[in-house]
Amino acid sequence: MGALRSVNVRDTAPAAPPFYAASGDEIELFEHAYRHGLPLLLKGPTGCGKTRFLSHMASRLGRPLLTISCHDDLTAADLTGRYLLKGGDTVWMDGPLTRAVREGAICYLDEVVEARKDVTVVLHPLTDDRRVLPLERTGEVLHAPPEFMLVVSYNPGYQNILKNLKPSTRQRFLAIEFGFPAPETEAAVIAHESGLPVDRCRILVRVARALRQLKGQDVEEGVSTRLLVYCATLMAGGIKMEPAVAAALIEPLTDDPDVKRALHRVAEMAIG
Repeated sequence: MGALRSVNVRDTAPAAPPFYAASGDEIELFEHAYRHGLPLLLKGPTGCGKTRFLSHMASRLGRPLLTISCHDDLTAADLTGRYLLKGGDTVWMDGPLTRAVREGAICYLDEVVEARKDVTVVLHPLTDDRRVLPLERTGEVLHAPPEFMLVVSYNPGYQNILKNLKPSTRQRFLAIEFGFPAPETEAAVIAHESGLPVDRCRILVRVARALRQLKGQDVEEGVSTRLLVYCATLMAGGIKMEPAVAAALIEPLTDDPDVKRALHRVAEMAIG
């Protein structure tokens, strides 16, 4: 009955849908999954738009969104809840997953494989035809309302044999794979988010595509669309392209001086 552990939860109320440029049939697939009460797995590289997509869909459907950033200390009790001492009394405090089930919200576990193994186990009853959340400590069995949806994400490029979703968990979810948008779409997204003219955004996309080809060789991850927006925002604010590219597209990727020099050469060639 100790203190409630800190869980990074973002509770978002429905609002005008944030800008999102679809690159396939992901919007239609999500809507069908929601209507039929099916859990969904979003997979793709860091910064490719998974979280933005989910925010867009929650707002589009008019449902509250609870986003939980998973980490290796996150336990099942952090999600479901626990008893706490309050004013001399012992009271039950719902965790974010329990709240989402009670309220019929969309619950999003970002980078779910970073959480401890008991987290995925507690999700299983919510991902089959039962759609229930057993709370052993209170003796309750919560039945998820039709409005509740469970969504998880992970980045396959970061995972290894010790941190991966078991087949028994993966096969409980529909899955949508995300990648970086097509060049023209990505340039339009960057222009919309930063205010930088689209012709200059096309140059940044060209730089990013050249740097992404080095993923798995000199760098672990390619340049994300998020970093491109940061870079374009600096440029829209008056920073010249070269220092903006260095600060937003190269320095975040590596600390190795030799690798940074190589990335600078690649960027210079792409800028032309």
